[in-house]
Amino acid sequence: MITADQLLVKQINKSIVLNTIRKKEVISRAGIAEFTGLNKSTVSFLVDELIREGFVKEIGPGESKGGRKPIMLTINDKGGCIIGVDLGVNYILTVLADLTGNIIWEKKVDLRLGEGQEKVIEFLLQSIAEAVANTPKTVNGIMGIGIGVPGIVDYRKGTILMAPNLKWTNVPLKDIVENRFEIKVHIDNEANVGAVSEKWFGIGIECSNFVYVSAGIGIGTGIIINGELYRGASGLSGEIGHATINIYDEICSCGNTGCWENYASERALLNYMYAQLERGNQDKYINRNTIDGLNALSIIRYAREGSIIAVEGLKEIGRNLGIGIINLINTFNPELVIIGNTLSLAEDIILPEILNEVEKKCLVYKYHRTKIRTSRLKLHAGAMGAVSLVISELFAHPDIS
Repeated sequence: MITADQLLVKQINKSIVLNTIRKKEVISRAGIAEFTGLNKSTVSFLVDELIREGFVKEIGPGESKGGRKPIMLTINDKGGCIIGVDLGVNYILTVLADLTGNIIWEKKVDLRLGEGQEKVIEFLLQSIAEAVANTPKTVNGIMGIGIGVPGIVDYRKGTILMAPNLKWTNVPLKDIVENRFEIKVHIDNEANVGAVSEKWFGIGIECSNFVYVSAGIGIGTGIIINGELYRGASGLSGEIGHATINIYDEICSCGNTGCWENYASERALLNYMYAQLERGNQDKYINRNTIDGLNALSIIRYAREGSIIAVEGLKEIGRNLGIGIINLINTFNPELVIIGNTLSLAEDIILPEILNEVEKKCLVYKYHRTKIRTSRLKLHAGAMGAVSLVISELFAHPDIS
C-alpha cells in the first residue's frame, strides 16, 4: 500500500526531475541523478513516467564518457499548449505557447480607453476562442489558460477585486473563462506575471532578488525575493504605482492623491503632451492636427523621427520613473530592477534619465549598484508571464492524470 507521504515524496522528486531537465535544456538520466543526488533507478522511473505523460522526450544519444552513449532528454515541445493573455487597459494580447515557452500563435486587439466591462470580456473570450482554434495537435492539448490583469487580484479565487484603470470591481473572471472553455484558468496581477516571465524567460533567470516595473497606462510592480514571487500577507503586494509621492496632487483613478503613476505612466505622458499643446508648444510631429492619434507608441515614434516635444516628454517620464525606482531600491535592495511594458520601448531616452535620478538621489545605490535594465521580452512580458503561471503550476505538479 502506498502512503500519502510516499505519494508526496514521489511528486516532489518528479517535479525536481522535470525542472532539472527544463533548466539544463538537454541532459541524460545519469546527469539528472548526478545533479540532483536522486537514486538512478528513481530518476529512470520518473523520467519514463514523464515521457508517457508528454512532458519529456528523448532526442537521441549524447557523447560518451566511456561505455554506452547516454540517451539525452529535453522538454517535449509537442507535449501540450498554454494560452497566455495580457489583459491591458487599452489592448488584449493573447499568445499560444508550447511547453518550452515558444510562441506558436498570437493576436493583439486594441481597446478603446474606457471600454465597458462586458465588451472587454467579450473581446477577451473571442481572443481565447481564436487561440483554441489555432492550437496544433499535441499529446495533452491545451493544458491551461493564464491571464494577467492590471489591478488587485485574489489569485486563489481568480477574482479581480479592483482594477482602477479598467473601472472593474469584484469581477469573477476565472469562473467566467472556465465556464466558457472548461479549461483550468490562472489569474494574477499583470506586474506579478511580468516578474514571473522575467524569471522564467527573461533577464531575471539568473537573478534571485529583483523588481519588475510594468510601465504602461498605469504602473505596477512584481517583486521576486529569493527566487520566488513575493505576494505579501494576502497576495496583494506590489501596488507601488499607487504609492503617494505628492500629497497635494490631483486624485488618482484609485481614489488616492498623488500616486506615482500620475507622474510616470503612459497616461502621464499623454497629459504632458496635452499640457504642452495647451501652452502653444508644438512641432511638425505633435500639434493640434495630430492630437487625436496620440498614444505612447506614436509619441515614441515621433521622438525617433525628431520631435523635440516627444523627446522632452519621454525624458520627463523617465525622471519620474526614476523617483519611484529610488524608493524601490531603498526598500528592497534588489540585484536588479527591470522596466517593462510600453514605456520600456523608449529605453534609449528614458533609461539615462532614470539612471541619472537614481545616481543623484538614491541612498542605497551609493553602496550597492543595483542594475537597472529594460525587459528583453518587451510587450510580450505580460502574456508570457501568464503562460508562466500555467507552466510553473504544471512543473510543480507534473501529474496530469
